Amino acid sequence: MTDSSLKKMWIGGQAVDGDAGVAPLVSVNPATGEVNYEVAAAGAKAADTAVRVADEAARDKKWRNMLPPARAAILSRIADGMERRSEELARLQMIENGKVWRECQTQVKSAAATFRYYAAVCETTGSEVTPARGDYLSMSVYEPYGVVAAITPWNSPMTMEAQKVAPALAAGNAVILKPSEITPSTGLLLAEIAQEAGLPPGILNVLPGTGQQVGAALVEHPRVRMVSFTGGTESGRRIAETAARKLMPVALELGGKSPHIVFNDAPVDSAVAALAGGIFEGSGQSCVAGSRAFVQRGVYDEVVAKLSAVARSLKVDLPDAAGAEMGPLATFAHRDKVAAMVEAARAAGADILAGGARPGSQALERGAYYLPTLIGGIDNHAAIAQQEIFGPVLCMIPFDDEDDLITQANNSCFGLASGVWTRDYQRAWRVARALEAGTVWINTYKQLSIATPFGGFKDSGIGREKGVSGMRLYQQPKGIYFGMSPMA
Repeated sequence: MTDSSLKKMWIGGQAVDGDAGVAPLVSVNPATGEVNYEVAAAGAKAADTAVRVADEAARDKKWRNMLPPARAAILSRIADGMERRSEELARLQMIENGKVWRECQTQVKSAAATFRYYAAVCETTGSEVTPARGDYLSMSVYEPYGVVAAITPWNSPMTMEAQKVAPALAAGNAVILKPSEITPSTGLLLAEIAQEAGLPPGILNVLPGTGQQVGAALVEHPRVRMVSFTGGTESGRRIAETAARKLMPVALELGGKSPHIVFNDAPVDSAVAALAGGIFEGSGQSCVAGSRAFVQRGVYDEVVAKLSAVARSLKVDLPDAAGAEMGPLATFAHRDKVAAMVEAARAAGADILAGGARPGSQALERGAYYLPTLIGGIDNHAAIAQQEIFGPVLCMIPFDDEDDLITQANNSCFGLASGVWTRDYQRAWRVARALEAGTVWINTYKQLSIATPFGGFKDSGIGREKGVSGMRLYQQPKGIYFGMSPMA
């Protein structure tokens, strides 16, 4: 065990014990199978306490009336604190979800940059004067909801936490962060950093625990007035159903089965590198992973051959090993789920072009590893091509022409992201407009800017995070009218 002490929850600016009768979370290092530590877990009682504390803090004039420059200064100091403790944050993520060290370091930088971005948005985005239609001055002002529940996933906890917490704080809300039970520690450390940066107690609370025990309690609580969730589609549906009964707004960033498209005229080597990075980075555990490769028949064999070689050459190793390019999956249960889906595809007649097994290395046998995998011999109707795998598994699907491609790519219940490789920019534009996805990359993949709104179509969710609208997501507009006619 890395740390035998029990990590505590964070409510009202202090570390507190978990709910009586709720078993602590056990953090397991997926690279080794060793226990990292235990973490106090919340249930309905802690959820109620945290919501009441957050509601009181949100209503406090010290926070509610804080001028934007002061709020922005706190966000900037949070970013400073994250950078000072970057090694600690990166290590916590690495031992909890198995991402390779360089990726963890990059994500700390990204998370800190998100706080800096929303500090700037907070300070420079204000009320709006609207065109009057009479003798009055009219304006739109934007006010916080009050208590916001932010529910984050395990695949990229730091970036997801920053992406929700920073704009919600910039908007003037109090936040209850419910991190994944698999990766609770970065959120707990973020709360400490925020307090040191001057964030008032109760404005950021962190409740580790399961979705069933604490997530549901937060969503159902009458004083929680907005929920932002990133995770699985079915969990998102349940949140939306509860929110509908409460008439509460939600932001849902859900699953994906993103098409990554290569036309005959594409720069093949660049496309192959992007295909590999788009699915094998983070062991494929990304909502925008390009998990369906649609390759035009003229270059299909070449792309398959080169991509297979790349997949076999990737260094799968301990996350902190020198040169490691892919680590384990985040949990052993998830590794087994991915393996079962690949085996079901094999049994249904699919060809395993690369991978399709655990590594043979004795050094990795105790970890939740799975090899980079390519699957061929299928069409877009195959179960493996329709279901989100959330692992390092890429389905190779040939197509004939542009119309055939659009039909196949859009034949999915998901619509989060997509990629297009072609030298024909008119074709790139046509295809980008025709794809049913919230993000389209052209001759690149997985380039993300905090300044560009992000979200999905169809079962991939509702709402848009990031950008200026990412702060407005956590605010409600109010119209105010000043009469200008002389008063008697």
